[in-house]
Amino acid sequence: MTSPVDRFRELLRIPTVSHADEAEVDWVRFSEFRAALERLYPHTHRVLERELVDGHSLLYRWKGKDGASPLVLMAHQDVVPIVESEWEHPPFEALIVGEGTDAAIHARGAIDDKGSLVAILEAVEALAAEGFEPAHDVYLAFGHNEETAGGGARAMVDALRSRGIRPSLVLDEGGAVVDGVIPGVAVPTAMVGVAERGVMTLWLTAREGGGHASTPPAVPATARLARAIDRLHRHPFPRRIAAPVRAMLTTIAPHAPQPLRAVFQNLALTGPLLTAVFAKLGPEINAIVRTTAVATQLSGAPGENVLATTAKAAVNIRLLTGDSVASATDRARRVIADPEIELEVRHGSDPSPVSPWKGEAWRRIATAVSSSLGDDVVTTPYLQLGASDSRYFTAISDHVYRFTPFHLTRAERDALHSHNERIRVDVWLRGIGFYRTLLSAS
Repeated sequence: MTSPVDRFRELLRIPTVSHADEAEVDWVRFSEFRAALERLYPHTHRVLERELVDGHSLLYRWKGKDGASPLVLMAHQDVVPIVESEWEHPPFEALIVGEGTDAAIHARGAIDDKGSLVAILEAVEALAAEGFEPAHDVYLAFGHNEETAGGGARAMVDALRSRGIRPSLVLDEGGAVVDGVIPGVAVPTAMVGVAERGVMTLWLTAREGGGHASTPPAVPATARLARAIDRLHRHPFPRRIAAPVRAMLTTIAPHAPQPLRAVFQNLALTGPLLTAVFAKLGPEINAIVRTTAVATQLSGAPGENVLATTAKAAVNIRLLTGDSVASATDRARRVIADPEIELEVRHGSDPSPVSPWKGEAWRRIATAVSSSLGDDVVTTPYLQLGASDSRYFTAISDHVYRFTPFHLTRAERDALHSHNERIRVDVWLRGIGFYRTLLSAS
């Protein structure tokens, strides 16, 4: 009989890689993944109803004693592409490296997001085998293109909404259990996302007549574009403390030493100074106190000795709670201050609504954290910096949260979407306990 770790490694070996151009996706791998789930989790597929949505997303229903107030557990099947030469170990072999508590599974998707998907299924499989019946319906929503278009999640939301289903709690990937993220706070904290930043892509375009590079104009299109990018960089969005960040600082204040405790407890007075300090403490902390903007793609002339008739730049903007696609676009136009630069919003979604950090749904998460991950772990609200499929579920639930129940080091978090993604075996196994506890209370 296979173990949970064996099953996890087998599923990690299936390269369900998503691409922005879905014509490049190997859908056979997704079919292989679904077939493996059926074989590895027989009790789950005997007890739960399974529906294929939008071609490849998986929506399971575990019928409870009461169909009202269901729980939705989310994860996604797809993983981002790899550059194999950058990895210390083959990214789809799921090798276990190290011994004891340091033993870790190295694989693309180990954390993002097959770690959660398989941990959820392990918890469901064990409970289903025991004959457990949830008090309320439980849905498992496993999207197939979270890393790109998110169409699977939107389709699942549409399906649930058409059936009049309004979940009492939705939980997706998000913050983890971490140490030392907030300077001066030593206790481990479970960072539960109560909201996530919006995301948009703003394309900047500069145009000119073109010609030979030997006779450039005074301000060629590339220079005009570079100046616009530099102005955005030199004039970042203003710093401020959004409601989820304020709640986080208030929650951890009792666990901070003085005088930091007093700083966190008196944000009306200390907020401006605190945000100025946070902005200098690294990218992760800076990103919780301001909307961020960075140029990520550039294009110009087709040849080395040709003047660009069109120079373009993609600017990725992550919107802090309270900002919007419209307000960020207007500010970028003012900062660039050049009518010859064209601005176009190619993709954009506003920040998500903020879910409450009080009430029954929040208590269920906090109780599962303390019961399965440690009494010393402090559960705190958190503003999620990245985007997830959960933002679509805010259309049908007021209680949407983002939390990955794994205790991750900074190096492990940095490996997400990068090379050498990995998760320690004992950390992953404890995560199964979190989902089991949450399900048992459903």
